[in-house]
Amino acid sequence: MSNQISFTEKAFAKVNLTLEILGRRRDGYHNLASVMQTVDLFDTIEFSESDEVIVTCDDEEITPEINLASKAASVLKQQAGITNGATMTIIKNIPISAGLGGGSTDAAAALRGLNKLWKLDLSLGELTEIGAEIGSDVPFLVRGGTSLVQGRGEDVTPIPPAAVPKFLILTPDVNLENPTAKTASVFSHVNESMFTRGSLTHKLAARIRSGGDCPPEFFFNQFGTITEELFPGWNNDRDLIMSFGARDVMLCGAGPSLFTVPLSKELGTAWHLLLSTVHHKRSFLIDPAPAISEETVA
Repeated sequence: MSNQISFTEKAFAKVNLTLEILGRRRDGYHNLASVMQTVDLFDTIEFSESDEVIVTCDDEEITPEINLASKAASVLKQQAGITNGATMTIIKNIPISAGLGGGSTDAAAALRGLNKLWKLDLSLGELTEIGAEIGSDVPFLVRGGTSLVQGRGEDVTPIPPAAVPKFLILTPDVNLENPTAKTASVFSHVNESMFTRGSLTHKLAARIRSGGDCPPEFFFNQFGTITEELFPGWNNDRDLIMSFGARDVMLCGAGPSLFTVPLSKELGTAWHLLLSTVHHKRSFLIDPAPAISEETVA
């Protein structure tokens, strides 16, 4: 079909500038408070017309059964009451089960892309609501940018862009028994002593809203208190980055990736080179990614 519609959609990774656990919900999940930020590290999804939904990925670890983009297509079809198909080809660049939202952002990009392909004309807000049925990080990742995220992840409040020039991310080599169940496994280690009121998150969100700076000493991740228990040897990677002169090294989401904000562009480049070429670590020096605009989802 010579006039077949075909296009690509970027699926951006995320970091949590803060991540607090407020308590356990009746549905078994936890209420969270987090300032989240997308970054310019992304998977790419190619969309084209098809009679049925076909999802493939260039990483064999991500089978159709566990691919959240497949789930997104199924949920969106049901919500829209349509029988359309689509071919989605995912080119992975975000490390898997790394705390960077790779599977969730693929699902969010699938919602945006299928909204275009199927001409559903749904708004970002409507896609965000649908995303809540797919996974906790999906609602935020539909729009991305900088947001205050609460509840199980379904309560997303966009805020102005955080003033962070660069992120240096390191993804350690960690052997996970069951990568697809990593987040559930991490949350199984949560106990009441880890619960907070979310004040650190709201304090940072208010600072960003007021146009203030975003100093790393305001960052916080409650999972950081049990990281070495979750990912033995993780502290070695943290200490390596700190040995370069980094002041604050934070866990990304539920881990095991970690990030820091370099003190300057030049230092960031030097630290990244040290990690990648001298220490042979999988690392990324990247910019924050802006929010998706409403016009691009039509």
